[in-house]
Amino acid sequence: MIFRQAQIEDIPQIQIIRHSVNENVLSDPRLVTDADCAEYLGKRGRGWVCENYGDIVGFAVADLRGHNIWALFVHPAFERQGIGRKLHKMMLDWYFSETKDTVWLGTAPNTRAEIFYRNAGWKENGLHGRNEIKFEMDYITWKDLE
Repeated sequence: MIFRQAQIEDIPQIQIIRHSVNENVLSDPRLVTDADCAEYLGKRGRGWVCENYGDIVGFAVADLRGHNIWALFVHPAFERQGIGRKLHKMMLDWYFSETKDTVWLGTAPNTRAEIFYRNAGWKENGLHGRNEIKFEMDYITWKDLE
């Protein structure tokens, strides 16, 4: 497995991963466009991918402007192999090297993602929208976890 910074050319494979997940499924696949991906990868933040023999099997994107995690997804066939944990670490290491501002994310309740973020040290802080739990990670907590 190869982990590297995401490039604009990765967007088609990133979209395949995003639409293949079993949890946190988009209600309408048109909600996340290629242009949105390009905006988050090139202007708002940075992304990372995990490749397996040239195919992207997981990705993560941090939004520096909005101080949030825009995405962290692993293809279902590659779950439970540590890919999400490694992408998560790379993303937060970069984020906190750029700013000390608290970062947030939203995820659906009663999912493996909720458990993943709790186990990774994220703290619940209310709701995001109507149907998601809002989690936050601050710089000091992240550094203490390392």
